[in-house]
Amino acid sequence: MTTKIVIIDDHQLFREGVKRILEFEKSFSVVAEGEDGSDALELVETHQPDVVLLDINMKTTNGIEATRQLLEAYPETKAMILSIHDDEAYVTHALKTGASGYMLKEMDSDELIEAVKIVAEGGSYIHPKITHKLVREYRRLANQQINSQGYQQPEVQIPLHLLTSRECEVLQLLADGKSNRAIGETLFISEKTVKNHVSNILQKMNVNDRTQAVVTAIKNGWVEVR
Repeated sequence: MTTKIVIIDDHQLFREGVKRILEFEKSFSVVAEGEDGSDALELVETHQPDVVLLDINMKTTNGIEATRQLLEAYPETKAMILSIHDDEAYVTHALKTGASGYMLKEMDSDELIEAVKIVAEGGSYIHPKITHKLVREYRRLANQQINSQGYQQPEVQIPLHLLTSRECEVLQLLADGKSNRAIGETLFISEKTVKNHVSNILQKMNVNDRTQAVVTAIKNGWVEVR
């Protein structure tokens, strides 16, 4: 099955680069391009894509506002934000608007393809660098609540009842904000093996994506936030 994609970004060279990367994946087809968020509704109406990639900063209508308008009119379409900003405020705003993904423009081609696949299949994707920041903020707020209530935070309990020891290592590295490639380099295993471990973790934890896995692990005290 072909995943139809629309790219909206005000830099033509960047759009062309993203298009070339995505079309390396045989199941992807870039059906249209736009240069401003104001193009989104018309392009989606005409081409009925599965996924729309939107730059966050555009001249007339930014990616977040375009996402809001787009999902109000076409709620089945998946919107993904492309950004140079890794600030939590941008990410939170985008997710509240309904975006299914938030990607940094610094990500490599394999990560981009993986992210679009995840979102096209109904999951969500946040760049690992941002996931780590969100996790640290979550833990900071949790610690504030713990301290105000006067009890100690429990020690990390590695979930060996649920995951293998290797999967526990991978889960911790996901919480550290590492990409699949970086995890492979840390553990001296192939990126394909990492992907298999991540898939097993998601299945065993009954979550849809790596971000949910990390948040669940934090809530249960299964990983450290470093």
